[in-house]
Amino acid sequence: MSSMSAFSLLSLCCTIVKSKKNISMEEFAEVKISGKSYELPVITGTEDEKGIDITKLRALSGAITLDSGFKNTGATKSAVTYLDGENGILRYRGYSIEELAEKASFMEVSYLLINGELPTTAQLSEFEGEITNHTLIHEDMKRFFEAYPSKAHPMGIVASLLCSLSTFYPDSQNPNRTEEEIELTIFRLLAKLPTIAAWAYKNFVGHPVVYPKNELNYGDNFLNMMFSLPSEDYKIDPVISDALNKLLILHADHEQNCSASTVRIVGSSHANLYSSISAGVIALWGPLHGGANQAVIEMLESIHADGSPLEDWINKAKDKNDPFRLMGFGHRVYKNFDPRAKIIKKAADDVLSKLGINDPLIEIAKQLEEVALNDEYFKARNLYPNVDFYSGIIYKALGIPTEMFTVMFALGRLPGWIAQWKEMIGNKEPIGRPRQIYIGENERSFVAAEKR
Repeated sequence: MSSMSAFSLLSLCCTIVKSKKNISMEEFAEVKISGKSYELPVITGTEDEKGIDITKLRALSGAITLDSGFKNTGATKSAVTYLDGENGILRYRGYSIEELAEKASFMEVSYLLINGELPTTAQLSEFEGEITNHTLIHEDMKRFFEAYPSKAHPMGIVASLLCSLSTFYPDSQNPNRTEEEIELTIFRLLAKLPTIAAWAYKNFVGHPVVYPKNELNYGDNFLNMMFSLPSEDYKIDPVISDALNKLLILHADHEQNCSASTVRIVGSSHANLYSSISAGVIALWGPLHGGANQAVIEMLESIHADGSPLEDWINKAKDKNDPFRLMGFGHRVYKNFDPRAKIIKKAADDVLSKLGINDPLIEIAKQLEEVALNDEYFKARNLYPNVDFYSGIIYKALGIPTEMFTVMFALGRLPGWIAQWKEMIGNKEPIGRPRQIYIGENERSFVAAEKR
């Protein structure tokens, strides 16, 4: 029997029932396949999310589930981030994104994600001190930068150098590493990514690199390495510093997205943490994931270069037969609004006001924002500006090239990736190995070339 005909016999009918056999009256799903019924436990999360545990389905029935892109499949149980797209809720370890963005530093949020609780003053000081001790990268790594083409994409450089870090710290490759060794790797990653990212930017613009200044805080140190020259320091504006802190917090984690899932599945093979994070960077690089804010600026550039009235582009966006789509509007997870967008909109307004930017692309962006917030077509479809829209505007205002946008995203997402990896390792989760439904040819015999 072919796999397709076998699959066609699979009639999956799930009903949540109370098990009569279970004295605690747990919930079970009744699954009927080819006339036989199977009971599968229903797992309930702390926010009353429900999931059918299909772990034993194949062993019981020989069937698997099919869910392209894993859109309805829970690959793990996690205590890191709660996301409710229907109601626009995002929480890290139980703390709302709104409160963290308003009151916390990125280092506090990083500690929270990785360790599960907000740090005390002493714990935060120790945490920041450990990171400060590891901000330099090995001088031999400078040769890597020199070997890349001057216009090499910064994301390619960042991913390569993060993976290369494991060769400078061979002990990190031991799958049976101690908690102390893991903690040291975490400190090194948090400390060295800003240096690597800033140096990738310097390589891209053809400027000499600037070494870390450890008397500065995490975000300001990064800004100084990005924008200063060896002979002069960058004057850090508190408005810009605050906007960067918020951006990093808003990007710090987002549940089981493409890059976080990549980090977990690569790490599940017991690949070292440097390589697992490098894989996350590569996943983030894709335009359907972290590259969305770059796509926003490219869209604005296209609108500006065309010169047509903005109304024409709005009409194109409303025409379902037109391939043009507004980038940075709506979200595949948030069905109402992106809670991060409300926060970063204020930061974007503050940055633009402070810098007095006169940029035609930003003017177009502001007009698009006005339309999306007031036009019934966009409101009815919940196509509001999202975090990618506003972060792209901020990066553009700061003079950061579009090729660096996704690197900025990776800088914020690092503690979330680390937290996801650490949780997966701590739970001793098995190596990731999805199944498939085979739809190819049935068995056939080899025929010699002259007889084909």
